[in-house]
Amino acid sequence: MPFKPPEIVRCPKCSKAVYAAEEVLGAGQKWHKMCFTCGLCKKMLESTTVAEHEGLVYCKQCYGRKFGPKGYGFGGGAGCLSMDSGEHLGNKEGGMNNKPNYQAPPGTQ
Repeated sequence: MPFKPPEIVRCPKCSKAVYAAEEVLGAGQKWHKMCFTCGLCKKMLESTTVAEHEGLVYCKQCYGRKFGPKGYGFGGGAGCLSMDSGEHLGNKEGGMNNKPNYQAPPGTQ
């Protein structure tokens, strides 16, 4: 039986080899501890505080801010309207993109 070297696991963020002493499991992959950070605010993540979207990892707060529901009633709670879109953290998708894109029926304009 020929010698078969062990498979080298690569970090999804930096593409370098991840060794057992420095690995963190999250989002179905193995990461370096220093690479396992939020995609917006760069906070260090743990397996319990991570949310994954299209291969990128975020902390729960930034994930909700970027991909969660927008508008009145979704935000700070207790009747608070939060206008924070996360632009100061690098979120460029802050605008309202859920506007209707249909044409009004004839005679209503």
